[in-house]
Amino acid sequence: MRRPELDYILATMLDSAKETGAILSGKKDVSDFNFTVDKPLQVEQSGELNPVYTTPPIDSLTSYQVETIALNLINGNPRLTEDLLRTGSCDAGYSLADLARFRVNIFSQRGNVSVVMRKLNTEVPTLDALKLPPIFREVAKEKMGMVLVTGATGSGKSTTTAALLNHINEQRSVHIVTLEDPVEFVHPQKRSTINQREMGNDFSDFATGLRAALRQAPKIIFVGEMRDRQTVEIALSAAETGHLVMSTLHTIDAGQTINRILGMFEPEEQEQVRFRLADTLRWIIGQRLAPREGGGRHALLEIMGNNLRTKETIVHGESEGKSFYEIIQSSETFGWKTFDSACLEAYEQNIVDEETALLYSTKRGYVARGIDNIKKKRGEDIAQFGELKMKTPEVNGKRGTMTPPAMPGLKLK
Repeated sequence: MRRPELDYILATMLDSAKETGAILSGKKDVSDFNFTVDKPLQVEQSGELNPVYTTPPIDSLTSYQVETIALNLINGNPRLTEDLLRTGSCDAGYSLADLARFRVNIFSQRGNVSVVMRKLNTEVPTLDALKLPPIFREVAKEKMGMVLVTGATGSGKSTTTAALLNHINEQRSVHIVTLEDPVEFVHPQKRSTINQREMGNDFSDFATGLRAALRQAPKIIFVGEMRDRQTVEIALSAAETGHLVMSTLHTIDAGQTINRILGMFEPEEQEQVRFRLADTLRWIIGQRLAPREGGGRHALLEIMGNNLRTKETIVHGESEGKSFYEIIQSSETFGWKTFDSACLEAYEQNIVDEETALLYSTKRGYVARGIDNIKKKRGEDIAQFGELKMKTPEVNGKRGTMTPPAMPGLKLK
C-alpha cells in the first residue's frame, strides 16, 4: 500500500462518516478512525464504532494491511520507529490534504499492530460555541498559578483548553507557549503572540520542553499532558515564579487529580508538595462526555476553584465534612459545580435522559433524589404501584383469610 492509497481509504472513511454521522451542535460528531486486525475499517461516532465499506470491500483487516498502514503513517521517522519498538506504542500527526488532520496512536497488541486516528477539528473552538459556563471567563483572567483540565481519554479536554487559549488570545496581549503531542488546534495570531511547539519535532519530551519554555519569556505555558513527576515539578516551579501553567490530566474528579499528583512523589516529599499545590492551584475542571438525547454528546463539567477551604483540604487531606465534593457543593453560588449538579441540570433541560444522568453521576443516590424532585415539579409520577394484596396461607388447597386469633381472658383494668 502506498501513501495515495492510504489517503483514498481515509477520505472514504471521512465521507462515510459525513453521510452517517450524528449531529452535534450542527456538525458531524466524528471522533476516531480504528484499524484493528480481524475487524473492518471503523469510524467512531457519538461513542459507537461503525463499520465502513469500501470498493473493493475490506471485510476484515489482515495483520499485513494494518502494519502497512502504520508504516505509511510513521513515514520512516526514526524516533517514532524506536518508540514503537521500545515501548510498544508511538504518537504521531497526519494531515489528509486540506480535508482533515489527525492525531495518530500506533500500538502493538497480541503480536499485531493496531492504529487509532483521532480526527482533529481545524476550526479553533470558542467558549460561546461550546456553551461553556460564564465562570470560564474568570478562569481565562488568571495571571499565574496552575489550571488543570481533567477527564478520561476522549472527554474533550483538548477542545476545552483550546477554547480557553483562544479567549486569552482574543482578550490579552501576552506571549503564550504551547507544548503539544501533536499540535491539535492551530491558533491564529490575534492579540496574543502564540508559539506552538510539537513533541518530536521541536522538543524531545514535556519536561525538556517545559524547562526550555521558562527561558522563552512566556506569560502562559500550555503543557499537553502531565505525564510524570519531572513535568509536574517543573510546572509547579513555573507557576510559583509568576507563570500561568495550563495542562491536562487523565483523572475523573478533583480529589483524584490531587492524589494523582501527590502519588508521583515519594511519601517524604508529599507534605511539601501539598503546600506548593495549595499555593499554586487555581482551578480544576473535570469533564465527562455523556450521550445527548437525539444524538451527539454533551460535556458534563465539574468546576473547583481555590479558596481557604480548598487550600486547607489540599494541605491536610480530605476528611469527613471536608471533602472536595462538599467544598464544591457549598460554593455553587460562585459558579463551582459538581458532576452531580451538572447531571441534574442536563436532565432538567432534557439534554440527557434519566439513565444517562445516573450513569455519569458521582453520588447516584443524590442524583436519583434530584431527578424525583424534578419529576414532581413537572407533575410526573415518580413511581407507580399496583394494588397491594396480602397473601394468606392455603388450607386444604384453598386460600383463606387471615383474622387475628382470639385472646380469651384478656381484660383491661
